[in-house]
Amino acid sequence: MDRKQHIAIFTTASLPWMTGTAVNPLFRAAYLAKDGERKVTLVIPWLSLKDQKLVYPNNTAFGSPSEQESFIRQWLEERTAFISGFAIRFYPGKFAVDKRSILPVGDISEIIPDEEADIAVLEEPEHLTWFHHGKRWKTKFRLVIGIIHTNYLEYVKREKNGQFQAFLLKYVNSWVVSIYCHKVIRLSAATQYYPRSIICNVHGVNPKFLEIGKERFEQQHSSNHQAFTKGAYYIGKMIWNKGYGELLQLLNNHQKELAGLEIDLYGNGEDSDQVKEAANKLKLTVRVHPGRDHADPLFHDYKVFLNPSTTDVVCTTTAEALAMGKIVVCANHRSNDFFKQFPNCRIYDDDNGFVEATCKALSEEPVPLTDAQRYELSWEAATERFLKVSELNQVFATERGKNSSKEFASVSLNLWKSMEDTSAYFHYLALGFETTRRAFGAIPGSLQPDEEQRKELGLATSSKHSL
Repeated sequence: MDRKQHIAIFTTASLPWMTGTAVNPLFRAAYLAKDGERKVTLVIPWLSLKDQKLVYPNNTAFGSPSEQESFIRQWLEERTAFISGFAIRFYPGKFAVDKRSILPVGDISEIIPDEEADIAVLEEPEHLTWFHHGKRWKTKFRLVIGIIHTNYLEYVKREKNGQFQAFLLKYVNSWVVSIYCHKVIRLSAATQYYPRSIICNVHGVNPKFLEIGKERFEQQHSSNHQAFTKGAYYIGKMIWNKGYGELLQLLNNHQKELAGLEIDLYGNGEDSDQVKEAANKLKLTVRVHPGRDHADPLFHDYKVFLNPSTTDVVCTTTAEALAMGKIVVCANHRSNDFFKQFPNCRIYDDDNGFVEATCKALSEEPVPLTDAQRYELSWEAATERFLKVSELNQVFATERGKNSSKEFASVSLNLWKSMEDTSAYFHYLALGFETTRRAFGAIPGSLQPDEEQRKELGLATSSKHSL
């Protein structure tokens, strides 16, 4: 049968929550569908109104999935300047306050009909499968690709009993990703190791940021004026683990060396009040502001982006700052390896290096990006990297018409498959009971969607599933 390959992209967040797993999978869907050679569906969480109020900023709320879809498409088209040809479908989700995350409810693989189940891309596969109870992803889809976005182990280590929690989480992550994914893409080496994984940054930058950077240097060249008239800033979700802890500690330890430094911090988050309190204690001028869209003209004049975070995997705002032509000062950390190729990226190893890099960046002018460097940051380049490392075309051609009973020819592979199937079945059984789900950390009542979400999403009455 000659038909277009279907790619279903499942992710753990959606706009207007401005988090990486809401924004990056959205752009991935748009650019994979852009040439019309494949059918693409983006599958995102739908939250009930009470959860929307907990998650979405500025009291934004949607009465229906179609209303939220319209918002998402308008936001995307304003940034890409083309009409996207992909579909959007919603799965039922609930917000876990303790994890500060949206978790799936029920068997979300059902959102894609069996006849369209070619390729599944799981953005944050561990997150999507911790509490999965339903058809096994590898059984339903010809190919399942997991993209590791988040350094969960680093976050957990900073909590109470963090080392022990991280030890357990490492093995749980490896377990679920192994039984549910054929192939794993790690955005950087900052994530934990997974078997059958490859390290590749398959994220790009919103094209609006590249336009801003190009226009800024064209204006400078034509008018012979400074492109950047403001100093240093940082933008990110305002929680300690997103770099604010490291940054304020560095500023506190080196107030004398950094005398005269002025820095603006932008963000919304659970730790906003504490960040403001810590900033006010410094002798330096550190202003704390509510979060804004990074593309806002307010940010265009800043010259230096300070990001000492060591919990990121590949920081989206760092890439955006580089695209806008700014100098970025960041830690010599595996999460920043991709950025080292750009001349405006200034890496430091220790406190003294941070002070030196910051002072030098403020005294110099950024180097204009070449066309090749701009392309490397783009979603076109990111999509090329994704298609190359995932080998989608090769896999689809091989799998078409293939008899699954002949999938493993050797005894050793059959043995491995048998062990993996047993492990997957154990996960299926364990996550089928409310008691064990709660023990694993699932949200109470998340085995099946409630009647409110079923009605909002037009879902059928609940039914039993098999692997």
